[in-house]
Amino acid sequence: MLTALYADKNGKIYDAPGYQAVGRSGDAVALLSESDMIPLPPSAELMFLPGRSAVAGQKGAIEPIARELFAVAAILPAGYTRTVLPAFAKLPDAPHLPLFGYTAVAFKNGKLLVAAVKSDDNAKWDPRRYNGSDLAHRVAEIKRDLPNNRIVDQLANCSQTWHCLTAQNLFYRRWEAGIPASPVCNANCYGCISLQPAECCPSPQSRIEFAPTAAEIAAVGVYHLSTAPEGIISFGQGCEGEPSLAFENISQAIRTIRSQTDRGLININTNAGFSVGIRSIADAGLDTMRVSMISAIPEVYQAYYRANYQLDAVAASIDYAKSRGIYVSINLLLFPGLNDTPDEIRAWQQFIVDHQIDMIQLRNLNVDPDDFWQFMDRPAATAVGVKTFIEALRQASPKLVVGSFSRYVRCVE
Repeated sequence: MLTALYADKNGKIYDAPGYQAVGRSGDAVALLSESDMIPLPPSAELMFLPGRSAVAGQKGAIEPIARELFAVAAILPAGYTRTVLPAFAKLPDAPHLPLFGYTAVAFKNGKLLVAAVKSDDNAKWDPRRYNGSDLAHRVAEIKRDLPNNRIVDQLANCSQTWHCLTAQNLFYRRWEAGIPASPVCNANCYGCISLQPAECCPSPQSRIEFAPTAAEIAAVGVYHLSTAPEGIISFGQGCEGEPSLAFENISQAIRTIRSQTDRGLININTNAGFSVGIRSIADAGLDTMRVSMISAIPEVYQAYYRANYQLDAVAASIDYAKSRGIYVSINLLLFPGLNDTPDEIRAWQQFIVDHQIDMIQLRNLNVDPDDFWQFMDRPAATAVGVKTFIEALRQASPKLVVGSFSRYVRCVE
C-alpha cells in the first residue's frame, strides 16, 4: 500500500500507517497507484500546504485524516514532469499558495515516492553546479569587466537573491545565459512569475523596471558568446515581460553581436503574440525560439494568457520563424487534468504537424491548483493521464523531440 503523508502545525512531516495515499487530476481525487510513482528525485523538496487538510483513503472512503493535519506536496527539479496533483481538503481560511508546481507524494517501505516521470536529463542544469561559494567573486569580476551595465546589475541580483540559474551562467561564463530586455508584457497570465496583483500570491521574483539599450544588450551578448562553451543568450527571462515588445533594441543588438562574433546561439523565450516584433528579431539573426503555450485550443489559450492578441498570431509568428530556418520549441505549461484530455491531445497533435514544431519542452505549471480553476473552464471530458498525453505528443511527428531542456542546435532544413 502507498501510505499517505501529513504535516503538523510546525511543518514536520510524518507518514500515516493505515491510510492510503491519494492524488488529484483536475478536480478528480483517487487513490494513487504504484504505476503513478517514481522515487523522490534528488534535489526535490517537500513542503506542507497551509490551510489544507491532508486527505487519505481508508475503508473505501477518501476523507481528511484530521482537520489540523496538513497536506504535503513535492516540488520537482527540472527534468521531471508531474503526473498527479496533491489532494487536500481546503479550509475556509486557507491562503493562496505560492507559485510552485505542487506534486502528489506517498511513502512505501521506508522511501518517499512522487507522482512524476523523468522527462529529460541534462547535467548542465544540476542544482549542484550552481550557487557555489565563488559566485560572489565571479559576480564582482564581471561587473568590473562590464561596468555600468544595468543588465549585469540585474542578473547579479537575480543570481544572488532569486538564485536564477540562467542568470548565474553569465557569471560562470558557460551555456545559456539570460538577458532580460523588456519591462512590459502583452499578456496577463495568472501564473506569471514576475508580476502578480497584490491580492494574489506573491511572485517568486521581481520584474526589471528599466528598458535596456541595444548597446547594453550587445555588450553582454558579445561577452558571453565570445567565450562560453556551447554559449546561448536568451531573451525572455522570468524577471521580465514579453521580449518581442523590445524588438527594436533586441534586433539592433543582435546585428551588433553578429558583427563581432559568430559563436553560440541567440534564443528568445516568448509568447510570440506580437508578430511584428518576432519578424524583426528573426530577420536580425535569431537561431532558436521557445514559445510559451498552455493549450492549442484558442479559447483555452486565451483564458489563461488573457492577452491582447489571439492564438492565430502565435501560429503566424511560429510559421515565420520556421521560414527563416529557426529551431522552434514549445514551452508547454502542463497541468494534470487539463492538457491530458482528449480534445487537448487532438489539438496539440494538429498544431505540432501544421506548424512543424521541432521540440516540446514540458514545464510543470506553477500555480495554486484551486486558483487555477477560478479562471479556467473545467474540461467536460475525463483526463486520460499525463503519461498518455506525452506519448501522444511523440506520436504526432517522427521528428519531434519531447523533453524539458533547450538543445544546443540550429534548425537545418
